Amino acid sequence: MTDRKRKIVNDPVHGFITIDHPLIFSIISHPCYQRLRRIHQMAMAHLVYPGAMHTRFHHSMGAYHLMSCALTELKAKGVDITEEEEVAAKMAILLHDIGHGPYSHALEHTLVEGVSHEEISQLLMQRLNREMNGALDLTLKIFNDKYHKKFLHQLVSSQLDVDRLDYLSRDSFYTGVSEGVISYDRIIKMLTVYNGELMVEEKGINSIEKFIVARRLMYWQVYLHKTVLSAENMLVQILHRAKSLAIKGEELFCSPALHYFLYNKIGRVEFEGDEKCLTKFCLLDDYDIMGAIKVWCQHPDKVLSLLCQWLVNRELFKVTLSNEPFDASRVEDLKEKVKQRWDLTNEEAEYLVFTDTASLKAYDSIDEKINILFKDGTVRDISSVDNALVSQTLARPIKKFYICHPKF
Repeated sequence: MTDRKRKIVNDPVHGFITIDHPLIFSIISHPCYQRLRRIHQMAMAHLVYPGAMHTRFHHSMGAYHLMSCALTELKAKGVDITEEEEVAAKMAILLHDIGHGPYSHALEHTLVEGVSHEEISQLLMQRLNREMNGALDLTLKIFNDKYHKKFLHQLVSSQLDVDRLDYLSRDSFYTGVSEGVISYDRIIKMLTVYNGELMVEEKGINSIEKFIVARRLMYWQVYLHKTVLSAENMLVQILHRAKSLAIKGEELFCSPALHYFLYNKIGRVEFEGDEKCLTKFCLLDDYDIMGAIKVWCQHPDKVLSLLCQWLVNRELFKVTLSNEPFDASRVEDLKEKVKQRWDLTNEEAEYLVFTDTASLKAYDSIDEKINILFKDGTVRDISSVDNALVSQTLARPIKKFYICHPKF
């Protein structure tokens, strides 16, 4: 094609990212994709790591760049990838996060009930496909693992996908947490395809182990940091309280898009059956939420105004972690203190004292293996390789219990 637009984007993590196909350019230019500029990649983590202000747009562009590098590497090794497949795989990774709501995972099941961001991504991709006269047919097949070249889907979604390679690198860069630094460029150089599946060459074992260790460290040090958990849970409680008041008919300041999701019960049925629902969702971003929270600081409802004031001023809940569930009497004692301190009812105190769990399985050796291709042609899962670090500790799930409450 001689009329291709060619754009270069300067990314602080990967350097120059090239956009050189009209279909890809049209996806990035679409309002649904541009909305990702207004959604924080790491929700409220910037309250702990001030540099973590990057967005879903940054991350999706980075993942697109790594997909381009991976496809180039595989083609250089003789893997058969047509131009159509290459463009489709790049569009699949560009769109993998398009269904994220405000503050990413933090509000995933708050404003919308029983619908994951993956399902919303799917609906948005189908809508874009209709708008673009079927240009995303192959992209959808790859995204849904319905295409015969399985390795293309594995690059988009697996335990060694370019999504993870980018977010670990990017999040460690913006937080300044060096434990998340991984050799993503070396890992990409070690990728290969064998029997139609994505694998890693034998000499890449150490880089893969470092990648899995880095993911575990980043989860406990950053994503599940107890102060991050505190801020994100406070955000969730604010939306729960606002929705509760809205359902009772209370007047709340909010944007038209936020009003729609607060004052209506929205679930899978509404998303799948009403185009308006998806349109409203695309108008919703972090600005709607934080703009409302700033105003709600003065709301007459005591619980809502307290939670909003505390979050805006970073007076965050105390979080205590434990390996065992918390004793019911301890939870009740804290609720009593909260009720007396702020003159609240039992129902109101539930918003200020609550327990939950955080869990992580750094490597899943059952559902999605990372396979190593040895020089002699044998294939083994990384966790079954002799002396592998993964088999010792990282395939075991870790679960922590935590309790949140205001500081007294």
